[in-house]
Amino acid sequence: MRTADGGARAAAPPRARGADRGSPMGSERMEMRKRQVCAAQGPAASAPGQHGVGNRGSNACCFCWCCCCSCSCLTVRNQEEQRLRSTSYELRTEDLPTCEESPAPALEEASAWAQSFDKLMLTPAGRNAFREFLRTEFSEENMLFWMACEELKKEANKAVIEEKARIIYEDYVSILSPKEVSLDSRVRETINRSMAEPSPHIFDDAQLQVYTLMHRDSYPRFVNSALYKDLLRSLSEEAVEAGDVRNIYY
Repeated sequence: MRTADGGARAAAPPRARGADRGSPMGSERMEMRKRQVCAAQGPAASAPGQHGVGNRGSNACCFCWCCCCSCSCLTVRNQEEQRLRSTSYELRTEDLPTCEESPAPALEEASAWAQSFDKLMLTPAGRNAFREFLRTEFSEENMLFWMACEELKKEANKAVIEEKARIIYEDYVSILSPKEVSLDSRVRETINRSMAEPSPHIFDDAQLQVYTLMHRDSYPRFVNSALYKDLLRSLSEEAVEAGDVRNIYY
């Protein structure tokens, strides 16, 4: 570069990179840049904490942010409902007697159970033996429902009838019950309409259906089961020891 008088002027040396950092203006610019970077990183750093796996519990009432995220509020509520429902059914099951009180059957009585289902269901000893067999087939609820209906028919107090009918409905008729018995839609609808003012005979049609099901399905297997044959053999041995050789089972 030349001066006004035509003389040559030495070019100014190039400014070294970062040379202005030592000046007050350069320091201020650097400080402002750091603040901007920190401000931009703040929300980004906190975002994972809002949707992270470890913080799902604190975000209990949010809509799920992805398909693999489950709201803890729904999970906890469902678990609590299942626990209460399970406890309720366990308490009701504990209230039911393991078997009806009855003396041990005689050999002649037990042998008659193979003649007809009505004879089996007529005595407490027969119902106890059949109920034990149903338990091995995981269908004991059929006998429990039938017995509950029989007890309901004995009630005369309106408040007691309503309470027992409600319990029977929830335990054996409701589709939400784990002990639901098999009923057709017609009988189920009739029961639903009658639950507003239940009578001691509200479940008569349903009881007949369950009785028929046990007769046709479970009873033949009971007669041929090892449980029944072992019972007859045991009673036969007792009869021999007692000197009664009538109707000995072989």
